[in-house]
Amino acid sequence: MSAAPTSTSKPAVLAVMKLPPFYIEKLQQSFELLDRLHQTDPQAFAQAAPRIRAVTGGGESLVDRALLAQLPALEMVSIMGVGYDKVDVAAALERRIPVTHTPDVLNDEVADTAIGLMLSVAKKLPQADRYVRDGRWETQGAMPLSRKMSGARLGIVGLGRIGQAIAKRAEAFGMSIAYTSRNRKDVKHAYFPSAAELAAQVDFLVVITPGGAATRHMINAEVLRALGPQGYLVNVARGSVVDEAALIDALQKGVIAGAALDVFENEPRVPQALRELDNVVLAPHIGSATVQTRHAMAALAFDNLAAHFAGQPLLTPVPECR
Repeated sequence: MSAAPTSTSKPAVLAVMKLPPFYIEKLQQSFELLDRLHQTDPQAFAQAAPRIRAVTGGGESLVDRALLAQLPALEMVSIMGVGYDKVDVAAALERRIPVTHTPDVLNDEVADTAIGLMLSVAKKLPQADRYVRDGRWETQGAMPLSRKMSGARLGIVGLGRIGQAIAKRAEAFGMSIAYTSRNRKDVKHAYFPSAAELAAQVDFLVVITPGGAATRHMINAEVLRALGPQGYLVNVARGSVVDEAALIDALQKGVIAGAALDVFENEPRVPQALRELDNVVLAPHIGSATVQTRHAMAALAFDNLAAHFAGQPLLTPVPECR
């Protein structure tokens, strides 16, 4: 068992996920970084826990009540991601511990990914790539026809910052746009009060709503039936928002035409049934995964930490902490 890290004059920060090297380097310049010590060395973590003053991680990081309870000196949680549904914000607020995230800096990237996934599933681009590589173009001739995306009807589940960025891009494709959201927005797009009502009126249904208990399995069998056999589902939100079992059933039975998924219920484990389907495009949660955007996210997560320890206002607290 390794010894606990030696205390320094720098504030101790616990990383609760594997961080990108450029974020680690930035953190180590100003903080004593304890990299996933709670997972790798419980004894050392127990010794270090009383002086840990901040936690940092990504959008999928688990920061639950049990972990918070082990950190008596904790002052803040900085999440490198827009989503924070695995952070127990209520438990943090009970101790007046603010939580920050990194909105806006990834809006364009995730919106680009959504459009890319829509094109991929409509035009069958991954399948076309395999068709050429496998030599089938030579032996079998042209591929079966795909579906046109330009001019189609788009429904967006969750018209927040990213949803609006997706809508802006979709307008360039001549798509008509409708949405559903917790609250009606001051936009020109048609509003529907539920995901099922929206799905019944569109060709592509893009999900970009926050995760968490409030949206768990929002996209269920009823919504998929409403989307129909000519409709496509695209999920760039959280895997928990879609009932994966219902989706697999719908894809296998032709209830919907296809799906493009960047997120899954039990990442990184993807059901074999999804992998075997040819009417699905699968991506390994790459919505914000470019060098430029991840650097911007890391910089904002760091700046929130730096602001706190400098006694300055936090740049981007989560809504519950504003």
